[in-house]
Amino acid sequence: MKPVKFKEHNVVYAENQPEYTPLPALKVKSESGEVIACWELSFRERIKLLFTGKLWSCILTFNGALAPSYFTVHKSELINKQNGLL
Repeated sequence: MKPVKFKEHNVVYAENQPEYTPLPALKVKSESGEVIACWELSFRERIKLLFTGKLWSCILTFNGALAPSYFTVHKSELINKQNGLL
């Protein structure tokens, strides 16, 4: 799985940090400060997800509070005219 650029992205996190994979994202200036990223699965990952129905995640907190996270396959749930992000 790898992060991919998308039309609305306006920042790339860890762009000059070789220990991390650069993360193109849409950083939203709002009260909750959403950061939206898009990930692309390889063919093998898609097959495994299809059969297992499981997606694992690891969120680095650096020992701070865990930020709420949301995963979806529907871009429109995150970026749409209703939430003012289009």
